Amino acid sequence: MNMKPTLLCSAFGLAALSLAGCVSSSTLASDPLQRDPVAIDTANPPVLAEVNFDSEGDRLNGILYQANGLGPHPTVVLLHGYPGNEKNLDLAQSLRRAGYNVLFFHYRGAWGSGGDFSFTHVVEDVASAVTFLRQNADDYRVDPDRLLIIGHSMGGFAALQGAAHDEALKCVAGIAPADFGRVADIMMADADFARGIAAGADALPMLNGWSGEALSADLNTNREAYSLVDLAPALNGKSVLLIAGDTDTTLSPEVFHTPLVEAYSAQPDITLTHAVIPGDHSFSWSRFELTDRVLNWAQTCEST
Repeated sequence: MNMKPTLLCSAFGLAALSLAGCVSSSTLASDPLQRDPVAIDTANPPVLAEVNFDSEGDRLNGILYQANGLGPHPTVVLLHGYPGNEKNLDLAQSLRRAGYNVLFFHYRGAWGSGGDFSFTHVVEDVASAVTFLRQNADDYRVDPDRLLIIGHSMGGFAALQGAAHDEALKCVAGIAPADFGRVADIMMADADFARGIAAGADALPMLNGWSGEALSADLNTNREAYSLVDLAPALNGKSVLLIAGDTDTTLSPEVFHTPLVEAYSAQPDITLTHAVIPGDHSFSWSRFELTDRVLNWAQTCEST
């Protein structure tokens, strides 16, 4: 059988690809969604480094996915949600295959990191993570001028807050970001909702120093500062990606995503990319589409 080497078709056991036609082998070889790196730099291979760093006097636990090659590499700070069951580490692996380092860590008081958990601490911890990367850039093959922040849910909140308070950070993505200013408003208007949120906080043993009472006090005290809509002017000069799941019942797109898109679109100098894609809050059945959209945005942002 005379098969062209540049094509991989269903005859090689990839029958599913017939739905979309045949795919170039060169495309597959370079696609971080579908293929491992073609060649490994044995002197500077991809590695998983265990890291810990200081944040306001407490030690945070993390891992750094280092990309293939000497670099220096663009580097993503990947932020998990509340409390952090979905870590999006498939996204981290795809980003690494595409040439990005990825730092993943646990906030103060979360999952064994030192200190007490709070939403304020989460935002401060993002700044500490960025400082760690800048100060240790040579050790981890990091390009300190090409740092991106990508966060999911509470991590999306922290990513947008962190970028707004750091002029040098130009690329930020919120994946189903939680606008805690909006959450605080809903809690004030709906006592049953407030009780449910507080009860949920009481059932999170992986968050040290956290409770329903602590959550309510945190949101009441910082309601205005936590508003992602009001944050819009501080994001001018940055590239922002917003993604929502169309069946997200945790953070409804109509309540959380649409107001952010409207507020950020109204700003004169935010480069906004936004989409509502199939998926629940964790994008359980759309991981490839989520990853593809994040990768395309990241490659466009950090190269400009």
